[in-house]
Amino acid sequence: MKFAFKILYWIQRLPFEMIQSLGALIGWLCYYLIPRRRHIGMVNLQKCFPQWSEKQRTALLKEHFRQMGILLMEYGLYWYSDAARIKKLVRYQDKHHLDDALAAGEKVILLYPHFTAFELAVYALNQDVPLISMYSKQKNKEMDEQVLKGRHRYNNVFLIGRTEGLRAIIKQMKKSDAPFLYLPDQDFGAKDSVFVDFFGTPTTTTPGLSRIAAMTNAKVIPAIPTRHGDGSVMLRFYPVWQNFPSGDVLADTQRMNDFIEARVREHPEQYYWLHKRFKTRPAGESDFYQETAHAAKSDKR
Repeated sequence: MKFAFKILYWIQRLPFEMIQSLGALIGWLCYYLIPRRRHIGMVNLQKCFPQWSEKQRTALLKEHFRQMGILLMEYGLYWYSDAARIKKLVRYQDKHHLDDALAAGEKVILLYPHFTAFELAVYALNQDVPLISMYSKQKNKEMDEQVLKGRHRYNNVFLIGRTEGLRAIIKQMKKSDAPFLYLPDQDFGAKDSVFVDFFGTPTTTTPGLSRIAAMTNAKVIPAIPTRHGDGSVMLRFYPVWQNFPSGDVLADTQRMNDFIEARVREHPEQYYWLHKRFKTRPAGESDFYQETAHAAKSDKR
């Protein structure tokens, strides 16, 4: 693992254009070398874009692997590069929505879905804004130590372990003026989740956004990072959500998924398709991904 970190260190010393090209190559290779993830991505796209042809979905998935390869090769930038270099690669759009809320003394939750440029954007944002964020412990000890070191490189973030739960989040938000960075769009199982639609499919979704907003009186401000053709990233902030929370947790969680879906449709190749977003199914419904092992052997694309 330390050897991999050294490789990333030397990669970040390359010109940015070369890092992008190397990442694109790695993504292309991964598309063909990791059939299990390829299958998961294809199942997700079939569920979300059933009206598309197989050719369209395959083209988008290949582009998504390219984006993921770039994300992977950029980790050296996030961990080792000069902070000013990172800042130059990220531009803000409508950041006044966040600035105005913080200036008014509001508690803020940044709704921050998993787009492929999310790491680069947040490493730039954290230079300007202190953040509260969740952290999932890595299985590999060396990786866990490196990720934590990277997260704390500006001494401007407070991390809460995912196992600490809602109470730890509320406690930290109440004693801090920092926004809470909320990444909501993964399947953590049926416990403490609700089923609401995502691209028309019932999907286990954590209703934490509504509950945390209600318990802290926080304003919800979405922030979406998108990558441009030159590799730079635009982090766009959206207006504070009005009438949120509404008192109806299901309606609030559906509103969140609808917003994320709308943003995904704008940049579908940049959304994170390689995890099992639809893994947990309602009672009696079969596993969408159960053919993964067979498909991994037979899919030659």
